[in-house]
Amino acid sequence: MTSVEPPEHVRATFGLREVSPVALGDWDGGWRCGEVVLSPVADHARAAWSAKVRETLQVDGVRLARPVRATDGRYVVSGWRADTYMDGTPEPRHDEVVSVSLRLHHATARLERPRFLAQQPIAPWGDVDVFVAADRAAWESVPLRSLKAGGMLPVTTPDGRHSIDMLAQLATLRKPVQIPSQLVHGDLFGTVLFANGQAPGLTDITPYWRPASWAAGVIVVDALSWGGADPGLLDRWSDLPEWPQMLLRAVMFRLAVHALHPRSTAEAFPGLAHTADMIRLML
Repeated sequence: MTSVEPPEHVRATFGLREVSPVALGDWDGGWRCGEVVLSPVADHARAAWSAKVRETLQVDGVRLARPVRATDGRYVVSGWRADTYMDGTPEPRHDEVVSVSLRLHHATARLERPRFLAQQPIAPWGDVDVFVAADRAAWESVPLRSLKAGGMLPVTTPDGRHSIDMLAQLATLRKPVQIPSQLVHGDLFGTVLFANGQAPGLTDITPYWRPASWAAGVIVVDALSWGGADPGLLDRWSDLPEWPQMLLRAVMFRLAVHALHPRSTAEAFPGLAHTADMIRLML
């Protein structure tokens, strides 16, 4: 996400009037203001929920950016949130990111399901609606059936239509799974910050209500598709519950995102399709 500089009234409400913002590349379009980072939010409810959770959550071996409240106590002001700054940059340390996922989700297993996760996508769709729709497409009996009545736009690009075709084919390979859903972070690839001598860092939590091994599967799918990961990553985590089926649903999720998101590019599709083929061979 890219953003314009945070407005002066937002900086003032977070007590940062006298600090000049500096753009950051690894904080979702964030701007550093001293030891605080201001970031634009895509959804107010999700941003406020994430801030409230990160305020007190303790995760073994993981740094969490703590929220900075506005002077009136709010987590979000005019579409901006504030967090404590953390050193680090994303690195292609894919196995470590999966390990971070497991530790994080051990800690989030006790969290209740936020009400907003039960809401249907609302037309006209924004970014959040696309990811909600894609998540449901990977799990419902007929992918995308429930979404066509909810404002889903026609898929017109060749790679988008190919994604839809692959989604339908992969859906026939799903089997029932017997593991519980819980609160998970569904977007860890490329968002974990690494710094020498420090624990891995997380700046946000993108919530989904799915099994913890599904969230690990999304990391693996992303790393294989776009992160240059070696194919052995698929097997190194094979002891996770229902692993082949979680990988299947993870790649279906990403195929649905590719088909539905208006900013998807044709260049991103071949890697995803190759990952889908590798996962198909595991089933």
